Amino acid sequence: MSGPDFTSPREAARAFTPELTRYVEDPLYAQVWERGGLSKRERSIATVAALRALDELPAHLRRGVENGVDTRAFSELITHLAFYAGFPAAISASVRAAETLGPLGDG
Repeated sequence: MSGPDFTSPREAARAFTPELTRYVEDPLYAQVWERGGLSKRERSIATVAALRALDELPAHLRRGVENGVDTRAFSELITHLAFYAGFPAAISASVRAAETLGPLGDG
């Protein structure tokens, strides 16, 4: 439920992966969620069942920076892998990356 303190993961991810956020907005929300066949309630149940936590990502991001990976490369990797590993995981990874490394322009 959205309330006064709610920030959508998509908006939180925008700071690190702006292109990914645009891909999520259209086609995912503009087209996929508007299709017939399943109600939005059913889609929400399926989506919640599919989501998972990415608890170890911050440590690997910091290690990657220590190994010479810059934040722009991580942003591109997250966006690229969204099509292979899934958009929800990519949005979660984007939020974690922004929390760990800061917004894309700051790194």
